[in-house]
Amino acid sequence: MVSNPVHGLPFLPGTSFKDSTKTAFHRSQTLGYRNGYAVVRRPTVGIGGERLPVNQLSQAQLDELANKAPILMYGQPRQAPPAEFVPAHVAFDKKVLKFDAYFQEDVPMSAEEHYRIRQVNIHYYLEDDSMSVIEPVVENSGIPQGKLVRRQRLAKNDRGDHYHWKDLNRGMNITIYGRTFRIVDCDKFTQVFLESQGIELNPPEKMALDPYTELRKQPLRKYVTPSDFDQLKQFLTFDKQVLRFYAIWDDTDSMFGECRNYIIHYYLMDDTVEIREVHERNNGRDPFPLLMYRQRMPKVLVENAKSFPQCVLEISDQEVLEWFTAKDFIVGKPLTILGRTFFIYDCDPFTRQYYREKFGISDLPRIDVSKKEPPPVKQELPPYNGYGLVEDSAQNCFALIPKAPKKDVMKMLMNDNKVLRYLAALESPIPEDRDRRFVFSYFLATDMISIFEPPVRNSGIIGGKYLGRTKVVKPGSSAENPVYYGPSDFFIGAVVEVFGHRFVILDADDYVLKYMESNAAQYSPEALLSVQSRVRKREAPAPELGNQQTEEDPGVQALEMLIDTIQKQRKDVPCRDNIPEAFQVYDKEASGLVDRETFFKVCDSLQLPVDDSLIKELIRMCSHGEDKIDYYNFVRAFSN
Repeated sequence: MVSNPVHGLPFLPGTSFKDSTKTAFHRSQTLGYRNGYAVVRRPTVGIGGERLPVNQLSQAQLDELANKAPILMYGQPRQAPPAEFVPAHVAFDKKVLKFDAYFQEDVPMSAEEHYRIRQVNIHYYLEDDSMSVIEPVVENSGIPQGKLVRRQRLAKNDRGDHYHWKDLNRGMNITIYGRTFRIVDCDKFTQVFLESQGIELNPPEKMALDPYTELRKQPLRKYVTPSDFDQLKQFLTFDKQVLRFYAIWDDTDSMFGECRNYIIHYYLMDDTVEIREVHERNNGRDPFPLLMYRQRMPKVLVENAKSFPQCVLEISDQEVLEWFTAKDFIVGKPLTILGRTFFIYDCDPFTRQYYREKFGISDLPRIDVSKKEPPPVKQELPPYNGYGLVEDSAQNCFALIPKAPKKDVMKMLMNDNKVLRYLAALESPIPEDRDRRFVFSYFLATDMISIFEPPVRNSGIIGGKYLGRTKVVKPGSSAENPVYYGPSDFFIGAVVEVFGHRFVILDADDYVLKYMESNAAQYSPEALLSVQSRVRKREAPAPELGNQQTEEDPGVQALEMLIDTIQKQRKDVPCRDNIPEAFQVYDKEASGLVDRETFFKVCDSLQLPVDDSLIKELIRMCSHGEDKIDYYNFVRAFSN
C-alpha cells in the first residue's frame, strides 16, 4: 500500500512511498457481544491499523456504512425482514413501577388529632397498565390497613381515559376514587425507566409524617422533680449483687409453734428484700418457695400510717420515714419484718466481703443455733391386765394395728406333736381337793401348758378341761420380762404354781423319760433320777397295791380283767405301736378323751375289731358320758 503523499506533492507515481511496517489492511470489527447481548461499537483504528484521531461519524452513519453493500459488486441490496413482534405482557412481565405517596384523612371525633397522614405505595404494572395502592401494616394501629385499592386499571377522568405511566411523576397529585394521593418519590428502577423513555422527573420530596404518631414517640413528660440520687448508677453498679443471710424464726413459745429456717436476700441494685423458706424432706409442708416476695421493706412509718390499708394499696415514700437498708442486717442480731422476729445467724462469703469493704465490719462469725435433741423417752409398757399372753398384749403398745408376735418356726417344725404328760395333785387346804388328780400336758413346739382333770364317778366334781393351752409365768417374774415354765421345771416332786394354784408332780409317762434321757443337759441329775425311779417302780409287780386298788374300786378291777382277757385272746396277733399316736393326733388338749365319732373313725383306719363282743364291752367301760371315750385304757388292750 502506498502511504499518504508528502504535503504539497501531487499524488503521482514517484511522489508517494509504501510503508513497509504496515501489514494488516482489513477493516476494524464494529460488532460484538457483551454479557450475552449483541452490541455495536465504533472503530478506533482504520485500514492498516492506523489509529483514527477523531471519529466524526454519527451512530446512524456508522450503521449505514456497516450495512451498505456496493451496488456495482453485489447489486441492489435486499430489504431487511421486519423485527420479530414481542407482546407487551412478555416484554414487560414482572416489571412494576413503584411510587411512594401519602394521603391526608380527617379525624373529626378525636380531641388529640384533627387529621391523620397515611403513607402508601402505588404500584404500576407495565404489562397491562394496571395499578394498585397498598398501605404498609402497622401493628396495633387500630386502622384497617393493607391493600386499599386492588390491582385494576384506574380511570383518570370522566371521559373514560385511564392512567398511563406517562401521567405519573414525582411531586404531583393524583385522584383515585375521590381520594387525593401525593407522590413524593419512586424507586431506582422506576427512575431509570422513566428517564430512558425521555420523561424528566421532578425532584423528590420529603415524606409527610403523622403528627399524632410523632407525639407518641416522644418520652412521657414527668411532673416530679428528679432527686439528686442517681438510681441508674446504683443499678449499673450493683446489678446482680445480692446479700444472703441465713435466719431462723423461733415460734416455739406459741401453741404448736416451731423453729423454722429462712434465707433473706437483700438486692443492692434497688434495696429490696426477699425472704425464702428452707424446706426439709418429709417436713409435711407444701413446697411454697417464698414467704415474702421481693419488695422494699419499711422500717419506720409515719404516725398516721398505722391505719393505712397496706393489704390493698402499696406503701409509698409518703407513709414511710425510713426503709430497711444493708446496715440493718447484722449477723447475731434479731430483725423484725412484718411482725415476725428473725434471728440472723450466718451469711455467705460475698456478704462478709461487702460488709468488710463498705462498713468496716470484719468479724461476722457463724452462730450455732442448733438445738440439742432431748434424750429419748423410755417406752414403758402399762401394767399387765391378766388377759392373754404378755407378748400379745404388748403388741397393742407398739403399733396402731397390732401384729401377732413372731414365732420360732424351726422349733415348731422340729417339735410338732411332741407332748410331755405328767400326773399332778392339787395342794389345797380343802379336804375335797386333795384327792383330785390332773394331767399336765407340756407342748414342746409352743412351750404352752394345758391341764385336764379326768372325770371320776360319784366324786361330785365335774371333770374336763381345767386350763386351755397357754404359757404359764413363773412366780416372782415381772410383767416386763416374764419367765415362763420350761421342760426342765417338770419332774417328780416339783411344785408348779399356775395362776395362784399349786400343783405337785406325781408321775410322768414313758415318753417324758425318753425325752429327758435324750436331753439330759436341760435337767438336773436329781430330776432325771426321780423320773427313772418312778418308772421302774411302775414297771415292777405290785400285787399288794393291785389288791388294794381292787378293793377300793370294783369297776377298775373289772376293767383290768377285761383288758387281760383281750390281751390273751390276741396274743397271736402282732401288736401295732402307732395306735396311741393315731388317737393323740385328734386329742389336742392331751386329755386322753376323744369324741365317739372320731374314735370309731380311727379304729376303722387301724382295722381294729370293734364288732367283737369283748371289744364292745371294753368300749362301754371306757366311755365317759354319751360322746367321749377314754382311749388310754382302750389302747392298753392292744399292747403286750
